[in-house]
Amino acid sequence: MFEAIANVLKIADLRARIFFTLAMLGVYRLGIFIPAPGVDRVALGDFFANNQGTLLGLYDMFSGGALEQFSVFVLGIMPYISASIIMQLMQVVMPQIERLSKEGQAGRKKITQYTRYMTIGIAIVQSMGIAFSLEQMKTIGGTDVVIEAGWAFRAMTVVTMTAGACFVMWLGEQITDRGIGNGASLIITCGIIAALPSGAMNLFQKVSIGEITLLGVVLLFGFMVAVIMAIVFVERGQRRVPIQYAKRVVGRRVYGGQETHLPLKVNVSGVIPPIFASSVMMFPATIGTFYAHPLFDALGAAFLPGTWTYNLMYIGMIIFFAYFYTAVTFNPVDVADNLRRQGGYVPGLRPGRQTADYLDRVLTRLTLGGSLYLSVVCILPTVLISAYGVPFYFGGTGLLIIVGVTLDTVAQIEGHLMTRHYDGIVGPGQGSAGGRRGTLGTR
Repeated sequence: MFEAIANVLKIADLRARIFFTLAMLGVYRLGIFIPAPGVDRVALGDFFANNQGTLLGLYDMFSGGALEQFSVFVLGIMPYISASIIMQLMQVVMPQIERLSKEGQAGRKKITQYTRYMTIGIAIVQSMGIAFSLEQMKTIGGTDVVIEAGWAFRAMTVVTMTAGACFVMWLGEQITDRGIGNGASLIITCGIIAALPSGAMNLFQKVSIGEITLLGVVLLFGFMVAVIMAIVFVERGQRRVPIQYAKRVVGRRVYGGQETHLPLKVNVSGVIPPIFASSVMMFPATIGTFYAHPLFDALGAAFLPGTWTYNLMYIGMIIFFAYFYTAVTFNPVDVADNLRRQGGYVPGLRPGRQTADYLDRVLTRLTLGGSLYLSVVCILPTVLISAYGVPFYFGGTGLLIIVGVTLDTVAQIEGHLMTRHYDGIVGPGQGSAGGRRGTLGTR
């Protein structure tokens, strides 16, 4: 390990990329502590302390605590993530966007430009929603969270939050282009990791007052290590479909004839299904926080984290979004057509429709296994909370993001080392972590 770190530091370009990435993440963390005007932060902290387990808590985790502090980076990178996912969906729905995606570098630049415009629009809508929501917030004692409500506060919030979202988007793009790893994924991971010390302190306090025994802490950390190992095993798992290329004679040269494989990830959809499922499941409780209504109260009580109804519905939503997002991002017909044009085929299958049907069957089975794996990992937080009172970010979606982004970053570092004839971080002969795409689906 120390030799691998030394090899990383020997390469000037890779060293510069790593330091640049750390510097940009440092700028992002500094921005988290820049407060936006117009809010009583003491009252806002009390409100969050009494409304755990809602969509606000999930969003606050992804923003690295910026929402609870009402920072200028409240929206964080999430508008950009949402815009990127919407653009991926539009490539399937709208033929014009699909044609742009196939026009090479020029088409990708155009899609990136549309994604930025859409990010600004999403940020404006979300910031206006946050402004209206803050005006409705009151603590248990009846203290207003907003010091002086009105259109002046709303306009100031929209301008501040949108500018912050655009700056964070710029930071993410700079990390992706000039740093190492996927910028958007690293920014979310940085925010989640920043919350771990407070969680560890909370766990220490529970041990000191006797609420959790020392043996329970040891078993808990052993359980967490086992979960991390399982995530690494599944995230690096592949189903390799054998591909044979026919020989072609061009002049006096013979091309093709080699055997290769088409790698299909076990978890094709990444962490997107748990994020969508969590948002949908927490929506009734969040609405009930702002607007008291018997229907929202009943739904919030029925879908409290830890109840059997919540767990069953949560698993069902994860499976649904896993199949939906996989169908959007991977088209077996296009893959089969590309193989046929390049002279490739799956042994024993005819090129074209038969190959597409085979890839669809394989992908359907993989998605089932991947969605069940996601369901098991994401149910762990509710089990830990009900049994030990451990904070949310010790498992589930946050743990998936941390491990997935770490694997992605290590794979890119190994790629730089391999091209310069150094052993990878995982050791000699192990190879790269395997051509992973961005963990949050922002390819």
